[in-house]
Amino acid sequence: MPRVALVTGGSGALGQAIVHRFLADGAAVCVPWIVDAERARLDASLDASTRARVMLERCDVTDDAAMARLAAAVADKHGRLDVLVTGVGGFAGGGLVDTDRAAWDRMLAMNLTSAFTAARAVVPHMLAASGGRVVMISSRAVVPPAGGFIGYTVAKAGVIALMQALAQEVKGRGVTVNAVAPSTMDTPANRAAMPDADPKTWVPVAAVADAVAALAAESAAHVTGTLVMI
Repeated sequence: MPRVALVTGGSGALGQAIVHRFLADGAAVCVPWIVDAERARLDASLDASTRARVMLERCDVTDDAAMARLAAAVADKHGRLDVLVTGVGGFAGGGLVDTDRAAWDRMLAMNLTSAFTAARAVVPHMLAASGGRVVMISSRAVVPPAGGFIGYTVAKAGVIALMQALAQEVKGRGVTVNAVAPSTMDTPANRAAMPDADPKTWVPVAAVADAVAALAAESAAHVTGTLVMI
């Protein structure tokens, strides 16, 4: 029976690479989305055979009730929910004085609360099945924590702490929890934001997707609480 993955942020640049990697491995994938253009790009990238294995659902991943309903719908449809990737994220620069409360709240919501909400919705299904893989997306730029983009730094560092704490909570119950921390990735948004940089020095999104797939594999049953730098 094909494995089933829920990938938040799966319509973004990294998320699409992760979705296509899981599809190549034969999995069925659910992607919650809220941005029409990103959803359209993901949908356009699918052929007939892969489209049949993708569930696209409009859902705010920071909404506890909406995420709980989505996780239940995926589990009911497939009879299982094997993998969660928490890939929603966003970046904003600015040190402490330059970061207002709205920017702070936005960074926490996008990068940390989204991971908490998704895990809280999905992990109970995994525990009930005595098995599952959770992979969270942090950032190499916050290891160690850096100044100059304090909201992003605290949120992504929080993802690492969330991963480590959750790994301890579910230890010995068949569920593993890990995270990847990519450095600057080669995405259209980063190329637009840094036109003078050399993207050859950046991390391809496919390399990050490979690391996520390795941590999500059934064979990774004894790997948990780990942060993989990319």
